[in-house]
Amino acid sequence: MTLPNPRTTFLLMFLAVAFVLGAAFYLEYAKGLEPCPLCITQRVMFLGVGLVSLIAFLHNPSNPSNIGRRIYGLLVALFALGGLYFAGRQLWLQSLPADQVPACGPGITYMVEVFPMSEVIRTLLTGDGNCAEVQWTMLGLSIAGWAAVGFVGLILFGAWQAFRKH
Repeated sequence: MTLPNPRTTFLLMFLAVAFVLGAAFYLEYAKGLEPCPLCITQRVMFLGVGLVSLIAFLHNPSNPSNIGRRIYGLLVALFALGGLYFAGRQLWLQSLPADQVPACGPGITYMVEVFPMSEVIRTLLTGDGNCAEVQWTMLGLSIAGWAAVGFVGLILFGAWQAFRKH
């Protein structure tokens, strides 16, 4: 069995991220699920993975030392690791008893218009009570749970790209 070449693997990672982001926008716009601050941050991390994967696919580094492939693979893994952190934070918030959940804040659109940018960024990085609400599940996992599964897969693929023999 031959392994897919690095370019094909980066394309598959890009397509997987495009599917995930498409599903997120479908849930938001077709099903009316409002993304919480941590959901938005996880989307940014998925977008980072997707952009790095697309650039790697288009660049197609093929020097003998494979340094380009290694750098792209590590960047993918780092973005996915960041996404896994934020998904884990959201899962932690969702597991808290109701009396320990932080207070809900205003929507992000309102915050961007009214609050200082430092407060908006803090909310995007830490979440609020809105992030503790489970709006949708599939096979017993919330959106944050599925995002965590996706990020773990992307970490593995990124690390594999960085360290595999070609």
